[in-house]
Amino acid sequence: MCEVGTRPPLAAERGEPPGGAAAAERCRDMGEQPIFTTRAHVFQIDPSTKKNWVPASKQAVTVSYFYDSTRNSYRIISVDGAKVIINSTITPNMTFTKTSQKFGQWADSRANTVFGLGFPSEQQLTKFAEKFQEVKEAAKLARDRSQEKIETSSNHSQTSFAAKMKRESGRETPSSTRASSVNGTDDEKASHSGPAEAHLKSENDKLKFALAQSSTNVKKWETELQSLRESNARLSTALQESAASIEHWKKQFSACKEENDQLRGKIEELEEQCNEVNKEKERNAQLSRRLQELETELQDKELELEELRKQGEIIPELMSECESVSEQLQAAEKKNKDLEEKVRTLRTEVEENKHRQTNLKTELKNFLDVLDGKIDELHDFRQGLSKLGVDN
Repeated sequence: MCEVGTRPPLAAERGEPPGGAAAAERCRDMGEQPIFTTRAHVFQIDPSTKKNWVPASKQAVTVSYFYDSTRNSYRIISVDGAKVIINSTITPNMTFTKTSQKFGQWADSRANTVFGLGFPSEQQLTKFAEKFQEVKEAAKLARDRSQEKIETSSNHSQTSFAAKMKRESGRETPSSTRASSVNGTDDEKASHSGPAEAHLKSENDKLKFALAQSSTNVKKWETELQSLRESNARLSTALQESAASIEHWKKQFSACKEENDQLRGKIEELEEQCNEVNKEKERNAQLSRRLQELETELQDKELELEELRKQGEIIPELMSECESVSEQLQAAEKKNKDLEEKVRTLRTEVEENKHRQTNLKTELKNFLDVLDGKIDELHDFRQGLSKLGVDN
């Protein structure tokens, strides 16, 4: 394992991320080599809620895969300045999940957290996921080979121990027979059995050490497996809660969409009413023009009446004609009254149409105010839904 130091002075001049060159150089010195490098925004799951993402970097940083040839292990390392924000050893039980077109995540039980990476493009996310799967398979293969090596070594040690025990027992029987036949001493027996016992003790210590190491590895793997199960359970719970939340927002979106359709129908009805109001305006304009024409005609008739009166005063001989003119005048006055009555009726209709138009404008303004409020609520809801998609 390697520790990340501060970046060399030339890192900024080369356009490398702060601390990235120093981290790579330090890892190379410790026997680790970078096998894949990309850039992404790094996030970690909020430890308190286990739902929200917390940015671990202010900008896109370098994220690299490192291979340790001495330990035959793989790590994902990312550095922001002098701070290590990702130091995750890849195990065969890890899974990299794509949650969107440009975002992926994986759980690290040793670090007791979930890392998330936001990529500039879907292609970079796909390459990172493929490399993760490749490294995961390599780690699994390395673990299987290590277990096979331990089992083979253990079996070989047990076989060697049994064979040596058999050889030593075969040696000791003729030696003891020979020693008893010549009346040998106990010191001579000790001198023959001493090296064999030391060798057997050494083999026994080796077997005990291998067995203890195997037990330690088994316990460590069991602990890691339990941690991964707990992490998977937490992730499953968070995923179910996210799915339920998405369904809830979908229902609300459908309700708002239906309400929006209803409001659009009302708007169309109001537009039709506005068209009717415009028609009423045109009709009122026609009535106004007709009224002006009638007033002009009335003025002409009054002028004509004045002329007739003057002619009746000046020419006494035309009295009979004056009587007829008077009759015409009476008829004209009667017609004038009828016209005035019509004018009053038309003015009343104009006032009623203006009043009705004012009421329609008031209702239209109130409806537009309500519509603006509904549109603002729909906009806020869309922003909330967009924020939820980004969070996921």
